[in-house]
Amino acid sequence: GLNTSKSETVKDHPLKPSRRSMPCLAQSQTHPQSMSKHSSFLQPNHVQPQLQPQPLSAGTSAAAVDVVSERAKVVETLENNLLKLSNTEYGDSFLDVGKDKDTYTDDSEHGNYDARTDQSLLIQNKLTRQKTEPRTKSSLKSDAMASAGLFFKDGKKRIDYILVYKKSSPQVEKRSTFEKNLRAEGLMLEREPAVTNTDIMFVKIHCPWETLCKYAERMNIRMPFRKKCYYTDWRSKTMGSLQRNIRELKSWLPRNPMKLDKEALPDLEETDCYTAPFSRARIHHFTINNKDSFFSNSTRSRIVHHVLQRTKYEDGKSKMGINRLLNNGTYEAAFPPHEGSHRSRHPIKTHGAQNHRHLLYERWARWGMWYKYQPLDLIRRYFGEKIGLYFAWLGWYTGMLIPAALVGLFVFLYGLFTMDSSQVRAVYGGGFFRKPGWEGGSKEICEANETIMCPMCERNCTLQKLNESCIYAKVTHLFDNGGTVFFAIFMAIWATVFLEFWKRRRAVLTYDWDLIDWEDEEEELRPQFEAKYSQVERVNPITGKPEPFQPFPDKLSRLMVSVSGIFFMISLVLTAVFAVVVYRLVAMEQFASFKWYFIKKYWQFATSGTGVCINFMIIMSLNVVYEKVAYLLTDLEHPRTESEWENSFALKMFLFQFVNLNSSIFYIAFFLGRFAGRPGKYNKLFNRWRLEECHPSGCLIDLCLQMGVIMVLKQMWNNFMELGYPLLQNWWSRRKMKRRGQSMETKISLPQWEKDWNLQPMNLHGLMDEYLEMVLQFGFTTIFVAAFPLAPLLALLNNIIEIRLDAYKFVTQWRRPMPARATDIGIWYGILEGIGVLAVITNAFVIAITSDYIPRFVYAYKYGPCTDQGYRQEKCLKGYVNSSLSVFDLSELGMGYSGYCRYRDYRAPPWSSTPYEFTLQFWHVLAARLAFIIVFEHLVFGIKSFIAYLIPDIPKDLCDRMRREKYLVQEMMYEAELEHLQRERKKNGKQYHHEWP
Repeated sequence: GLNTSKSETVKDHPLKPSRRSMPCLAQSQTHPQSMSKHSSFLQPNHVQPQLQPQPLSAGTSAAAVDVVSERAKVVETLENNLLKLSNTEYGDSFLDVGKDKDTYTDDSEHGNYDARTDQSLLIQNKLTRQKTEPRTKSSLKSDAMASAGLFFKDGKKRIDYILVYKKSSPQVEKRSTFEKNLRAEGLMLEREPAVTNTDIMFVKIHCPWETLCKYAERMNIRMPFRKKCYYTDWRSKTMGSLQRNIRELKSWLPRNPMKLDKEALPDLEETDCYTAPFSRARIHHFTINNKDSFFSNSTRSRIVHHVLQRTKYEDGKSKMGINRLLNNGTYEAAFPPHEGSHRSRHPIKTHGAQNHRHLLYERWARWGMWYKYQPLDLIRRYFGEKIGLYFAWLGWYTGMLIPAALVGLFVFLYGLFTMDSSQVRAVYGGGFFRKPGWEGGSKEICEANETIMCPMCERNCTLQKLNESCIYAKVTHLFDNGGTVFFAIFMAIWATVFLEFWKRRRAVLTYDWDLIDWEDEEEELRPQFEAKYSQVERVNPITGKPEPFQPFPDKLSRLMVSVSGIFFMISLVLTAVFAVVVYRLVAMEQFASFKWYFIKKYWQFATSGTGVCINFMIIMSLNVVYEKVAYLLTDLEHPRTESEWENSFALKMFLFQFVNLNSSIFYIAFFLGRFAGRPGKYNKLFNRWRLEECHPSGCLIDLCLQMGVIMVLKQMWNNFMELGYPLLQNWWSRRKMKRRGQSMETKISLPQWEKDWNLQPMNLHGLMDEYLEMVLQFGFTTIFVAAFPLAPLLALLNNIIEIRLDAYKFVTQWRRPMPARATDIGIWYGILEGIGVLAVITNAFVIAITSDYIPRFVYAYKYGPCTDQGYRQEKCLKGYVNSSLSVFDLSELGMGYSGYCRYRDYRAPPWSSTPYEFTLQFWHVLAARLAFIIVFEHLVFGIKSFIAYLIPDIPKDLCDRMRREKYLVQEMMYEAELEHLQRERKKNGKQYHHEWP
């Protein structure tokens, strides 16, 4: 506690507690001990009313208590009026102040700690109101715990890390040197052979208290030292009656079903503490109720990992670290153990959770929880901040997709309901978005049974009537209607709002998770970098030590090779797209003369459909090639540190996959049918195949088909690879174990470390694959959203599945990853912003060039029947289809036809003075298209910038709170030092009269 000096920490004589020395961490049976780091998780203003008496040391006299409690009267008055705010994943919401205050159970200190760990002290709901269980139960549990494999054989020392090696491995000397050095660093090691495989040996690592303290100080780990006291008393007084009434009204409303119950996660009801970098000299400042649980499991694992990274195994500058030993085969694996099984025979509601993994599985990873908010603080506790931030971002993105999906669905349904009606006005406001009536749209095409269209391929194509493409026109209208422009602008603004509000969300999370002052540790160099540049050295400006250095000319030449490699791969993608284009041209003629009537009739649909499927197979196979190439190119660059390597690799993978996924879509949106020529003078590929044309109702239907198929198939494939593949691998490894003659009984009695060893390790690039998948999906939902308004809905449905899939995978299928820290989502934020900018440009081009929005607009204002009568008429688009089709003399084809046929273009008829030249309407439409692109881009970019400017990156109340806390922490540190000095004087028998020490 606060009043306990280092030498006295082990003794435990509970006296009357002082309010000053309020403990930070609730280590009663309500709170698992591994959840013992300060809990400013997702509860910014949240202060726990369950306060517990603080055991003072025997050495602290009652007089000292009086001095302390006298000074704490202010705190006492504040405490009675504390507001408890609980922040769920998507936003803040009010919960009532919790339970009664006397739920303290005396956990004895380090000396007689009886293995009541996270497992035995988890959230058994009924125990919150009960007193301590009899000791016999607890010791029974400790036996069960030891057998579950979370402790050394003595049942007391907790396992913080596991190393795995093969007895047959030749690297015995390196291993023994490494382990000897680990012991010298203060770690405790214990070996144990595997049950199922005689060649495998496990090394269990425990980090004792002294070593934890030493490294916590070196690593500047922030630990809790004083309870947070918010200035909520005067805030609640100044709070208007209106706000109080709203609060009361909220308490009467039914509970939000998406919220997790307090009963389900009582562990989240923890005290909020100020934290400071841990220091052994000032250990008396920190709130240490129990040495075994002062450092949480993930912090202990992080400290051990830090030691493993910096321990030598041979003489030589760079001969150190577990990563090199894993690379050269000295060890097979290194991982922190899971906290027990994720399943239990007893239901969680009656018996509580066995451990955090079980709790996470029941309250997060199960499919039944798909509609609930995620318990982010619990995720962060178990998996570390980096993975916690990924799930926070994924949840935020999924939540933000809901309005986008609803608006997209509305635009689609609007198209559906106006498809058959003849006289519909789609008016969005006025001025720029006013849309003339739709009479000239699909209805005009469907009724044109006299209009004959020119043949769309050289051989085998019969003359078709315009009304045969009626179904295409109707489907096109679903996506290309009055709502399209509005939706494109909405999505561009949505992308900005999403990113701006994510910045605020991130700021709140980094504050709650105590990452504000956290700086990345100076990263160690990659072994490959050190080996390559060991000859050239320079002094590191940060550490002041000499280290290998990459000369600039070498760096530049490697970068040039890497960039040219990227360009080569991108050109390979474009070649693949070109191959699909050639396939479409060849298939077009084959399908048009097919035996089956259905295919012959819908040959264009058949061509597009098979083209998309072939394209998808090419995309997926090229992705495999890219990963290998991206690896090679990134290794060739020799990045200095691991994070530089990750960023470089992530950027390459994103570029490859983005171009791979979207190049065919870009072709269909902007090139298909643009360069086909005209009847009698078609442009041909290799002078043989005539270039593809759009059908009379436009190319948008092709674009929709392409996007829909690729998006659905890719998401299905990703979900299979993410879950199906690890499940198959784990099933196979279990099957192999059974074949070795192991019965089910031995499987149950397998220790935890061996169960973990049989799971799959987390991906090599960690979260990169997860982020990449979501960022590419973000591109799909924003870049061509004007052509496919259902994209956000598909993305939303996928993400609801994705969150639980990822959760299931992390909790049950993968070994526990090293709990890493991070303050943001890294390079991905910049990529998302880039996609947001690109989305505005592509949507402007899709509306202007791919859709018929502008030609219809020009017709209604300049050429239609409403030209001189204002635009409130019902039939402003009457005759539009006729005006968009040019006339061709069939006799010029030389195929034995006579008469005239129509084709999509603005060209003069054969009887004019300049036959087949572009008409004035063509130039009007072209000018309008360019004007629209410029106006649209400037308008949307202006709105985006304005919104980004309006929304501050850090919420104002958070700013104030951070500044106030900084001030309070300095004051408290000073006061605590003062108290300590006065206590020391008193102990030494010196009198004092409240003078300054």
